[in-house]
Amino acid sequence: MSIAYLLLGSNLGNSLKYLSDASVLIGLRLGTVKETSSLYQTASWGKHDQPDFINQVLAIETQLNPGNLLKGVLTIERELGRERSERWGSRTIDIDILLFSDQIIDQPALKVPHPFLHERRFSLEPLCEIAPNLIHPSLKRPLIDLLNDLSDSLWVKKLS
Repeated sequence: MSIAYLLLGSNLGNSLKYLSDASVLIGLRLGTVKETSSLYQTASWGKHDQPDFINQVLAIETQLNPGNLLKGVLTIERELGRERSERWGSRTIDIDILLFSDQIIDQPALKVPHPFLHERRFSLEPLCEIAPNLIHPSLKRPLIDLLNDLSDSLWVKKLS
């Protein structure tokens, strides 16, 4: 069994429902949801002329390998109406694999740890809520230290 940390995000339609539906499908198909962060309202990163996002991190225990986890995540995104029309554009649901145990994966379709994890407050804040002392596999630093040293000034507000 492996522990994977997934970032869920939505800024189109009923974001709370999309996050809830994604969480249920993840638990049914991909692994056991062990922990969930609070919900966070966050400013858009990368493309600023769009609605705010609602984000949440899930820790799941999975028997899947990273490639099959990615396939499952992409299937759930499609089923929940995700359309990939522009990079960093608005979406019904986005599910990113932030970490997969302590693995480092560098493949064209899958990079773990997520390549922007250490640069994004909207990823690190909810992740640090549930796993602050986890060590980033490539940077060899606790996640809480990465959050404390972060230069990303986009706002992140805990909702629940």
